[in-house]
Amino acid sequence: SALPGSMGRLTKLWFCTARFHGEGYQEGLAEGSHAGMAEGRRHGALHGARMGSEIGCYLGFALTWHCLLQKCTDPKNSKKLRALDLLIGMIQKFPYEDPTYDKLQEDLEKIRGKFKQVCSMLNIQSDFRLGNERSSLTF
Repeated sequence: SALPGSMGRLTKLWFCTARFHGEGYQEGLAEGSHAGMAEGRRHGALHGARMGSEIGCYLGFALTWHCLLQKCTDPKNSKKLRALDLLIGMIQKFPYEDPTYDKLQEDLEKIRGKFKQVCSMLNIQSDFRLGNERSSLTF
């Protein structure tokens, strides 16, 4: 008679353990998913801000030099202006709003390369640095 009672208690204990294990798993999964999404948002915002800052500097640089060179009558400037136009076009076509764009890094590298080419054509030493405190573009 003691055997069925103790089996009943063991069965209840097993079911309780399984239930609490399952509930704990679900709670942990939900909490971990929430924490992971928050961390992902912070990471995305940080890297998106860095990329936006870098591209914004390139665009400001290109627009400024384009304006300056248009005022000069030197025929050598046409090649520089074409390169600046290409850089500005690449930046304007860059898919800022789509972080899932599969060629995001590839296009960013092309913009960086075109920026370096333009700097070379203008005889400007460029150094774009991204640090924790601030970003800077030096000439």
